[in-house]
Amino acid sequence: MRWYLTGVVVSGFGTTAMWLVSGIWVKSLTGSDGLAALTAFALWAPALLGPLLGTLADRVRRRPLLIVLDLAAAAVLPALLWVTSADRVWLLFAVLVLYGAQGAVHDAAEQALLATGFAKERLGSVNGWRMTAGESMKLIAPLVAAGLFARYGGGPVALLDAATFALAAAAFAAMRVREERPAPAARERGAWRRETAEGVRLLAASPVLRPLVATGAFTMLLAGVNGAAVYAVVDQGLGRPPAYAGVLYAVQGAGSVLAGLTTGPLLRRIPERLLAAAGLALFAAAAGVRALPYEATALAASAVIGLGMPWVLVAAMTAVQREAPAEAVGRIAATANTALFVPNAVALAAGAALVTTVDVTLLLPVLAVAGLAWAAVTAAAPAAPAAARAGNAPEEAPAEPGRTRS
Repeated sequence: MRWYLTGVVVSGFGTTAMWLVSGIWVKSLTGSDGLAALTAFALWAPALLGPLLGTLADRVRRRPLLIVLDLAAAAVLPALLWVTSADRVWLLFAVLVLYGAQGAVHDAAEQALLATGFAKERLGSVNGWRMTAGESMKLIAPLVAAGLFARYGGGPVALLDAATFALAAAAFAAMRVREERPAPAARERGAWRRETAEGVRLLAASPVLRPLVATGAFTMLLAGVNGAAVYAVVDQGLGRPPAYAGVLYAVQGAGSVLAGLTTGPLLRRIPERLLAAAGLALFAAAAGVRALPYEATALAASAVIGLGMPWVLVAAMTAVQREAPAEAVGRIAATANTALFVPNAVALAAGAALVTTVDVTLLLPVLAVAGLAWAAVTAAAPAAPAAARAGNAPEEAPAEPGRTRS
């Protein structure tokens, strides 16, 4: 366990640093706000191919795949030392697209490894610790990355990120986990496409996963609008300079750390469906409260948003790991990630347009009502039968899963 979390911490640190600096880097070289904004799109774009990329995680053993992916990222990132002028920015965008593709496969392989390497009753706690580790780095990495960039430029940040990937690869290599070798992949033409389609079908057909992933996708859609409105809240509601948004994000990050610590104990007591409903209700109510022109309520709302939103995501993630057939966890996890996070990217763009035409004192309460209504429907929905599985497998005594020892 400690080696897995070490890998999550160090790679999360580097990823957050690179995510922050890439936009600043492009802006400083080109002076273009539009190109700077496109760095986020370059990182997100490969998520659209999540189901296709996630199939790789079901064709090979997951721990060696994680090691190879991290070493590949460590080898590619130093190429960014060459990005020293505006005419070389294309290389940064190319690396960011590769970075996003690596992340899509990596996340699918991680979730599949957790699903097969840990007892199912421990998955909620493991995912909670994973969330805490990742969110903790988001409180530290931006400060380090901004300081490095201001003093030395983007090159050292890229080297720092490469070093974190190398350390993550070493941490995953140190893990002791029992993995069965996947069945040989079909080699005939179209086999990859059929396996990808099967992952989508299994997710869509599952009475357990389908509503949870839908709730997560709706939450992230609302989160995108809420995120786009944050600067309007800071400016119009609080009368603060744009930099104050960083304070709100820091408080939100603290709430997310708390979410990670509480997720495991909660999932041992309530089903994922109820945790997701509670998380969406907290997020929606807090987003609505942000419309009030008071600094104290804005800070409290940010903390509650940081608490509620991860509950929804971890509930969906844990359900995928518990319910998906072992041979298809990678594909289903990647499909779920695409369904969860693409709406956020779309809503960020749509929200940017909305906040210019709709006052946030109206927009955010409407968002809150929509979120609370969806949460109520989710909580009131009947629980799926205990035997319902993503693959509709017959009931039988499951084999004892491999345990991770570290």
